[in-house]
Amino acid sequence: MMSNLKGLFYPRTPTGKASIVPPVPWHYSGELITLEYRTDPAKIAALLPEGFTLAEEDPGAVAAIWADWQSTSDDPAQILDPVRVQYKEMFIVVRCQFQGKTWSRCVYIWVDKEFAMLRGQHQGYPKKLGSIQMSRPVYVGKAGPRLQPGGMFGVTLAAFDRRLAEGRFTITETAEKPGFVNGLPMVHNRWMPAIETDGTQSLDEVVTMSSYDVDFGRCFKGDFDLTYFDSPVEELLDIAPQEKIAGYWHEVGVSWRAGTTLARNNLA
Repeated sequence: MMSNLKGLFYPRTPTGKASIVPPVPWHYSGELITLEYRTDPAKIAALLPEGFTLAEEDPGAVAAIWADWQSTSDDPAQILDPVRVQYKEMFIVVRCQFQGKTWSRCVYIWVDKEFAMLRGQHQGYPKKLGSIQMSRPVYVGKAGPRLQPGGMFGVTLAAFDRRLAEGRFTITETAEKPGFVNGLPMVHNRWMPAIETDGTQSLDEVVTMSSYDVDFGRCFKGDFDLTYFDSPVEELLDIAPQEKIAGYWHEVGVSWRAGTTLARNNLA
């Protein structure tokens, strides 16, 4: 008699306890540093798959985002086991058009935990493993920046033993919101090559995210510097900054249960 295997992602087991990804809903709370800049729009267009076009307004705008997250499902015991809920990520967002609407789209992203990588791939984020670091604000002592004008933060990204990006952000004032590039619903592709590896796709979908209970906290604006570095397995130099827009430090909380499929061309 075969078991009724459970689990959102693999491995699926009789209880689902061993699944890499916990069951939905997922709740996120985090501190983010967002650095917005402009690059060559043609380089962004080259990253967009068939059916997508550049955003009509400010098509070269990019957001490089560092995030320090704590995330959990509805099981309160997870919070008491911090290794299961804490992770960092760095992701790069552009804007594009699909089916007559303008969307935000993540073109590159790195995380430092297995569960975060698999969970993001379920949502359509092209997640890879990396080392992500960002300065923490402090409220006592002298071992970090204050959340006030003059507070200076550093951010770094590395993968495969190579530094890929580094930046500095300095607070100049408070802000109402953290820029505009990452301010629209996300549109992603979910791809999985067929096992025959003949160019067909078992999974070929365009999906969008539907978050809820969004909660914005403190937000600060400022100046920044951002540098990308070369790597034999990355292409960040193609979208290197050409003009700065603004940087932000901000807090956000959000929950997610399900997305929506906008287009599907899966292998029958």
